[in-house]
Amino acid sequence: MICTKKIKHLPIMIIDGDRSSRYPKRSEFREKGVLFLNTTNIVQNRLDITEANFVSPEKFSEIKKGRLQRSDIVMTTRGSIGKVALFDCDPPEGLINAQMLILRADGEVIDQKFLFYHICSDNFQTKLKNFASGSAQPQIPIIDLKEIEIAFPPLPTQRKIAAILSKLDDKIELNHQMNETLAAIVQAIFKSWFVDFDPVRAKMEGRMPVGMDAATATLFPSAFQDSPLGKIPEGWEVTTVGEEFNLTMGQSPPGSTYNEEEDGPPFYQGRKDFGFRYPTRRVYCNAPTRFAKKSDTLVSVRAPVGDINMAAEKCCIGRGLAAIRHKTGSRSYTYYAMQFLREDFTLYEAEGTVFGAINKTGFQTLSQLRPSDGIIEAFERLVYPFDQSIENNENQSRTLSQIRDALLPKLISGELDVSALEIDTG
Repeated sequence: MICTKKIKHLPIMIIDGDRSSRYPKRSEFREKGVLFLNTTNIVQNRLDITEANFVSPEKFSEIKKGRLQRSDIVMTTRGSIGKVALFDCDPPEGLINAQMLILRADGEVIDQKFLFYHICSDNFQTKLKNFASGSAQPQIPIIDLKEIEIAFPPLPTQRKIAAILSKLDDKIELNHQMNETLAAIVQAIFKSWFVDFDPVRAKMEGRMPVGMDAATATLFPSAFQDSPLGKIPEGWEVTTVGEEFNLTMGQSPPGSTYNEEEDGPPFYQGRKDFGFRYPTRRVYCNAPTRFAKKSDTLVSVRAPVGDINMAAEKCCIGRGLAAIRHKTGSRSYTYYAMQFLREDFTLYEAEGTVFGAINKTGFQTLSQLRPSDGIIEAFERLVYPFDQSIENNENQSRTLSQIRDALLPKLISGELDVSALEIDTG
């Protein structure tokens, strides 16, 4: 039997972030300490804390509101409302900022993981947006959130539903972890060849470069030369991004051309749709003006500058993005070369009047080394299996996500009955 009640009539605790004078200032953030989550740490219904902020234990002790416990549901309530994730970090403590809240079910009437999946559902997200107020900065006050209805079956069925969906998420997370490992390997190879110049150093010492075949080793020189950037391999040149890469700056069509009905190619305005490697389709455009081709590297050029993804298909890009590709056509070399320009990009974070930005001229004039095309092609051949595996894993995860999202409303509504299934609910 499916019951339906408003959140305010259910044993669900809602905790908002601290908005008092104790709220940490930017100067109080640390590289280590107690985790302080913000809205950008929620990506595709999971936490990404690779670029998270931290506060000192002393500051943590001052802030009494918005304290996290393991398995808490974290949801954004301002701007991009409804982004949601489960808090499963170690150690299991942290804080949320003032644009988020915590939901904590009692576990006797509503299962916490079931509640998480319910909030992820299109049905709940639609209700959430209908209750949101404000046009420039949409927000959902707690008093309005409590008015949203939740449909739920008996607790054992909730747990079975959560177990089924968790198995799909576990596979998605395994793919993500594998992709992080593969990307780290390729990034290390790129750094060795094009930043640390390890093959050149090995040849200068009369050694064979580690892990490199003889044919590839012959492509590298055995000496360095002076340059404006310091010592670089002999025969390489200091040039610019504009000389080495084809660059397309995005342009935003009229808002009236945007839609969610898949009318036109996918449209990406900025980095908010970015994932681990590929952006998530959310909005489409039926009057596109600027395009990225499949496997072009996408770079955010406005607030923040320098976040990076890759186009999974031909897509329309708005003014917050640029599409770039090395003139040899190399997919991987382009992607990892942009990764190593992050320090250059951060210099443009304060260039705009309010938000950081980099224009086409600034982008094109960034310094870049020019190795031989043969070395770039050798790098592409070497890392192709790694990056292709990343693409395959991302595609599989996208399919699993679609299956999960299709199952979700059917399971919650009781259209698919799981009550008789023998499922390990942990």
